[in-house]
Amino acid sequence: MMAVKAWVVRELGGPEALRLEDVEPGEPVEGAIRIAVRAAAINFPDALMVAGTYQFKPQLPFVPGVEVSGEVVAAPASSGFKAGDRVMALLDSGGLTRGGYAEIADAVPTAVSPMPKNMPFEEAAGFTLTYQTGWFGLHRRANLQPSETLLVHAGAGGVGSAAIQLGKAAEATVIATAGTDEKLEVCRRLGADHAINYKTQDFAEEVKKLTGGRGADVIFDPVGGDVYDRSTKCVAFEGRIVIVGFTSGRFAQAATNHVLINNYSVVGLHWGAYNTRAPELIAPAARALVELYEAGKIRPHISARLPLAEAPQALATVASGKSTGKVILTT
Repeated sequence: MMAVKAWVVRELGGPEALRLEDVEPGEPVEGAIRIAVRAAAINFPDALMVAGTYQFKPQLPFVPGVEVSGEVVAAPASSGFKAGDRVMALLDSGGLTRGGYAEIADAVPTAVSPMPKNMPFEEAAGFTLTYQTGWFGLHRRANLQPSETLLVHAGAGGVGSAAIQLGKAAEATVIATAGTDEKLEVCRRLGADHAINYKTQDFAEEVKKLTGGRGADVIFDPVGGDVYDRSTKCVAFEGRIVIVGFTSGRFAQAATNHVLINNYSVVGLHWGAYNTRAPELIAPAARALVELYEAGKIRPHISARLPLAEAPQALATVASGKSTGKVILTT
């Protein structure tokens, strides 16, 4: 196969560390499905991976980007896929042909799934990670029930925007926080019943007002730091705080005496761990999510579509928290 374009990380750093190179892909690793990438999602952890601060550290050199959609170029017969199939896939960034910021990518068959018939490539690229994270966080870890109140922090972001939609699909009352009026409007468009500017309002007080003093039954927190600390002031009796990430840059400390006295739970969600520890749970979640998509109840919020050539700028926008929903690269 002739050389393809890929953004390669040869030394760790900021988005400017990415280098656009011509990569000789060779043959796919045995058992892998080769995909002609049509769209790739940029996720906040990509920036951490490029900087070397993420919990998973691929060996240098590597191509970042773990989420793509495209058309199958070649696949082992045992995989059930064939050339021309439209698929979405998760990647492991283990080398120069297994990252998404490229024209081709190789994925293991278990990480590849067929795209719903009417789904555009851009939406397919931004579908799996955020909705799986939201699904496992809200349903598996927090057991969200209809009529409960769900508080979603960073509601205009990638996982936050998915959590708002999934909360509404589960018939919860959804309160979202965000830091600008523009982002609050995004939260409302996504279905949030209430949207709070955490920079100009005390969200804990606002949540208590909105719930008649009860607080939120489930709090979905991808931010950590001060946001977690304030969340403990507005979590309901027997509520659940789901720790999804730390975009604030600070790991919060749980005061276990407060957890005990107020009878709430603090639960973690590292979705990637299910791939190795309980992979049998992922396919049923994927089927449920596709059904919700086909029913029109969830749809990726894509704020920007940029050509592959603009990957460093796109990654910088996501890393700085300036984007909403998903930013997608197209080839």
